[in-house]
Parts: sequence; structure tokens; C-alpha cells
Amino acid sequence: MSTNPTPADPHPFDHHHRPGRPLRPGPEAAAPSALWLTEPHHRLFSPWITVRASPERTPLTALFDDHRWEGDELMDAVVLAFSATGMARGRRMLEQALDQGIDAVPDPPAALVALFRDLDAPPGWFDADRWERGRRLWINASLSGKLAMLFSDAMGTFVGAEVSSATGQTRRFLADFRRRELETVTWFHQVTRPGGVDRGSPVFKDIIRVRLMHAQARLSLRRAWGDAHFAHHGNPISNAMTMGAAITFGLYPVLFDHAHGRRITPAALDDVLHYWSCIAHLMGVTPALIPRTAPDALHLAHHMILTAGGPTPWTSLTVNAALAQILSGGPLRRRLRAKALQPLFGLLSALVGEPLVRALLQDSPLAGTRLRPWQRLAEATTHLNVLLRRIGDRLPSAATRATIRASNGDPWQRLAMRSAVASARRSGVTGTPYDHDDGSVPRPAAPSPEG
Repeated sequence: MSTNPTPADPHPFDHHHRPGRPLRPGPEAAAPSALWLTEPHHRLFSPWITVRASPERTPLTALFDDHRWEGDELMDAVVLAFSATGMARGRRMLEQALDQGIDAVPDPPAALVALFRDLDAPPGWFDADRWERGRRLWINASLSGKLAMLFSDAMGTFVGAEVSSATGQTRRFLADFRRRELETVTWFHQVTRPGGVDRGSPVFKDIIRVRLMHAQARLSLRRAWGDAHFAHHGNPISNAMTMGAAITFGLYPVLFDHAHGRRITPAALDDVLHYWSCIAHLMGVTPALIPRTAPDALHLAHHMILTAGGPTPWTSLTVNAALAQILSGGPLRRRLRAKALQPLFGLLSALVGEPLVRALLQDSPLAGTRLRPWQRLAEATTHLNVLLRRIGDRLPSAATRATIRASNGDPWQRLAMRSAVASARRSGVTGTPYDHDDGSVPRPAAPSPEG
């Protein structure tokens, strides 16, 4: 008599959407929360769309909610195929296909062929000139705008329900911080380089490596968490959140500048969206979910942010693990370092809103940190930064300076990458192969012999 458990029926929403099928409602965890309706959010979004506590439902936000249940159909299938052949062999095939094309790979799995047939056929809406204009506009945004993007992403990572759960469960920030940091800042610099979405570029290849890594983590988490977590939260590292992240990465810097008087035209905002939409396409976002206009993208981002949920138990665990390293040493040293962090959290509060910073720190030794004095100073400083950029825009040769600034990717991202490289090297980390999750998806067990 067999003791093997009978597999349960799959969750009714655990499938890939097809045109004509009813859209799935968002997961229970994706409910609007006042936590995310901060003054900085209102300042950035209200010049373009109506900001509401209950976001306006559009066809695209409805599809977004449906795709919280979705992963990446093509790359998820590749991970399953690689788990059968062995991940090391699978990665060699992926690398060969990236370098030489899928036709050079002997006996590739059908899933890998399907992936590269898609990658080798750029979408009809892609416009190389618009992509380049959008890239330059994004790079030309102020440092304050880029910090607003960075800190907003950090809030989504450490406070938002979906991403904080995924990063906490995989323990990447806890167990392998320097490698995770290096991979992240390197990738962000890479995607700002010229020609980044060209099929043969090293940037294109890194985008696909990160896409594989996300699919590996997603399948591992899906198996570890089971249907109960899936039913409440949706798919980890979902297709929807990948699109939402591309919008906030792309538009936040220029939205910040616009809100502080450095105006951007609707057409230019569409170009910035086009730049990041192409990256989202390479990251596996369903074509129908990629917005074509900035207002559509902003409605989607507003909806995503207000329904981000959190904080989760992983929030305090991850924050406290980081603070334990920063605040190590004797009592006096800890107090001095805690004081030294106040300006940073004041800047964070100025750019994302005090409620989110309080949620981030609520179960940490810094829960009672004074934010307001530093927040006011940070607000004045970031506004001054944008004002100086506005003045620079009116000086002779501004266009030439912008071209030079964008010639080799974003200068601020390059500085961050150099700093991360130095820190990683001191910890023994010297590269960014994006292969950390190669062992996270087990190879299927061989069938038991009969008898």
C-alpha cells in the first residue's frame, strides 16, 4: 500500500491568463492601505492623475490584479526544464544561446527554444530612437529624484508584503548581503548604458540572467510556501510586480523633478516610460500588461503602491539583522552610530513619507528616532538640488553636458557600483554571475523502481 500523499488539486487561480477568460480578482493581501498614501506620493502623482485612497479601476489595473497570480510563463518553463536536465547544464545552454543564438545549442529543451524565439523577435512597438531619448532623460534627472526612486524601491522591498516576504524567505539580504548589493547596483548601472536592449549587448544578457534568477526564486518560494500563502498573497515575484517596479524605477526620478519645478512634457514622460517598458518586456512582463502611455502607467503604479500591503514579519527581521551589524560594538559606539543614522532616516522620510519610515523601524532599536528636524532639512536640500539643475538647464551647452553625462550610463549609478565593488571585494565577492539561486530548485527525484 502506497504511503505517498495524493497531490492536492491546484489552486483555482494558479494558471496563466488567456484572452477571453475572466480576470482573477487581486489576492486578499492586495487591499488599499492608507500607509502608502503619503504626502510625497501625492506630490509626485497628483500633477498627472487623480490621487485617491481607493485607486481608480482601469482595464490595466484589473489586468494587473489578475497578473499578481502570474509568474513568467516562458522563463518559469525554462527553470522547470533545467531542473530536469540539471541546472548547471541548463545554465551552460542559456549562456551559449545568449552568446551564439539558440540554433547553436545542441538539443535544447523546447522551453528554452520558445524563450529565445520570443527574445529574438523585438515587439512591434519598440522604437530605438525613443528608447535612447528616454534613457537620456532618465539619466538627466536630479540626484534627489534618483534617491526618491531608490528609497521608494527600498520601501517596497522591506515593507511591502510581496517583496519583503520573498527577500526575507530567500534570505539573500540576510545571508549574502554584499553579493546581493553588488548584483543590484551593477544591474541598475548596466541598464542605463547605451544600447542596453540590443540583442548582442552584455546588458541584454544580464537582464536575461536576472530574469532566470527571479524565476528560480519564484518556483522555490511557490513550493516552500504552498497554496495557503499563494491564496492570500498571489505568486511571489509576480508578473504584475515586475511591471510595477519598472514603472516606479523609470518614472520616479523625473516625476520628482517635475513636482519640484523642473518640468517634463507628457511626450518626454512617455519616452522615459518607453525606455523602461522595453526592459520590462525583456524581464518577461506579459505584453498586454505593458502600458503605452504615462497616464496609464501612473494609474497602474498608484494602484500597485496603495495595495502593496505590509509590513510583514520579514520587515523587522531583515531591518534588525542589518542594524545588528551597523550598531555593533560597545554601548557608546552603538549610541553614536544610532545618532549618525538620524540624517539618513530623515532623508528617507522626506522622500517617501514618515509613516513608511515608522513602519520600517517599528520593531527595531531605532523605532523612536527623531525624524522631523532632519526631514525638514532634507526637504530643503533636495528642493535646492532640483533648483540648481533647473538653473543648469538654462545655461549654455546644457544639451551637450546632458549628452556627455549619458555617454556611458548613469554617473551616480556608476559611483554606487564602484563603491559596491570595493565593499564586495573586501568580503571576497568578485563577480555578478546572478547564479545564487541555481541550487534553489531541486532536480526531480528519479521514479521508484517497480516491484
